[in-house]
Amino acid sequence: MDRGLKHRARKRFGQHFLHDRGVIERIVAAIDPRPGDRLVEIGPGLGALTLPLLQRAGRLEVVEIDRDVIPSLLAHCRGAGELVVHNQDVLETDFAALAAAGPPLRVCGNLPYNISTPLLFHLLDAAASVRDMHFMLQKEVVDRMVAPPGGKDYGRLTVMLAASCRCERLFKVGTGAFSPPPKVDSAVVRILPLVAPPFPLPDRARFARVVAAAFSMRRKTLRNSLRGVVTEQAFAAAAVDPGRRAETLRPDEFAALAAAPAPLPAV
Repeated sequence: MDRGLKHRARKRFGQHFLHDRGVIERIVAAIDPRPGDRLVEIGPGLGALTLPLLQRAGRLEVVEIDRDVIPSLLAHCRGAGELVVHNQDVLETDFAALAAAGPPLRVCGNLPYNISTPLLFHLLDAAASVRDMHFMLQKEVVDRMVAPPGGKDYGRLTVMLAASCRCERLFKVGTGAFSPPPKVDSAVVRILPLVAPPFPLPDRARFARVVAAAFSMRRKTLRNSLRGVVTEQAFAAAAVDPGRRAETLRPDEFAALAAAPAPLPAV
């Protein structure tokens, strides 16, 4: 990070500014930006990633909620290329609308740790408009994203991502790479949206409801957690034992439960 850039990280924005040049170079290499790419960086902060991305791509859009860092960011990147700043809350950013005027987006960033999970769900809604994503996240979140069935890390986030994307953990990053240092280790992950789901998924909204209900009471059996959501007949049709718990089901088994007829509303 340029020593001339001074800004106190704000806890309410979940700011931890990346400064380790070796880590920055590895992230940029993983993204491999090219001229003509439609790059969008989330939470650029003081521009540690922004500058090398802009130098390689020639044009970059950034979404930054903290208006006080923007003058320093613009100064840091002056002359490197065309930098477009969206000073807004990323959770309210319409990524599909951003992509409407050109090729699919390549989204990246050192995500604010305090909103990382809701932000991932927000980006899933725009997955059809995104070519790929590269993010720095808490290591525990990346563990959940790539977890296999059967363990404590496997959950709603894992299953919902599996229906739309392929996730790949790239490398771990220690706390010393940031200022101020976070309390937990981080990791870089690559997310590749899929053209089509890897299993039949006729109703995404019902799939999401089934998955959310199952993991809302993950210590209970599916018979209990999905009462009123999935019928006994649906368990039989999907060949899923209702005595199992949510963390033991593969994503395609959740899809099979969601595809079975829903309970009729009470009259």
